[in-house]
Amino acid sequence: MTDTVTTSAPSKSQQAYAWIKAKIADGTYVSGYRLVLGTIAKELGVSVVPVREAIRLLESEGLVTFERNVGAQVALLDEDEYVSTMQVLSIVEGAATALSARKVGPDEIAGARAINDRMKATLADFQPHHFTDLNLEFHSVLFESCPNPHLLDLVHRGWARLRVLRDSSFSFVPGRAAESVREHDEILDLIEAGAPALDIELAARAHRARTLDAVVAYQAAHRH
Repeated sequence: MTDTVTTSAPSKSQQAYAWIKAKIADGTYVSGYRLVLGTIAKELGVSVVPVREAIRLLESEGLVTFERNVGAQVALLDEDEYVSTMQVLSIVEGAATALSARKVGPDEIAGARAINDRMKATLADFQPHHFTDLNLEFHSVLFESCPNPHLLDLVHRGWARLRVLRDSSFSFVPGRAAESVREHDEILDLIEAGAPALDIELAARAHRARTLDAVVAYQAAHRH
């Protein structure tokens, strides 16, 4: 008679931990992605208790952060790549916005202001991903008329890369959103007033750089 070796099955919290970690590793859950306990529990067919335990473990490993009024979300990963992308985007988008300015007429400005008003309306019940979608819609009005196709291609590549890197920068720094919409108004004022191209370019560059600075400061404060 041979002895039978039995191994205990992974607990529900261990299963949830492995499942969430795999989703982060394969890019399904990008940086800033909000981890809703109830939704994950439903997908796994368990209660929220093991999911909560799994998220606490992932938080201890630095893969997940928890913020009051935001909840659990995937931590800022690949910080160097994010910084590099934002730095390049600030330069090329600033230049594209400046070159587009003379082609942005009253109708486009009115459209951009309407989008920015929608962004302001989201601040009371802030949804970072929706805000980011509106943010791209706003900036597209300002840079899509760029007459340099190579420069415009670089802008598109930068935005696409940001989408791969994280769900939304504003999920980490929601307080930055209110400042962002104010800066949008300032950029529009410059374009509407026919300001020098360099002034518009520098304003657009500074606008993106401030978001980068806010996210980097957040990361430094939460670094393990």
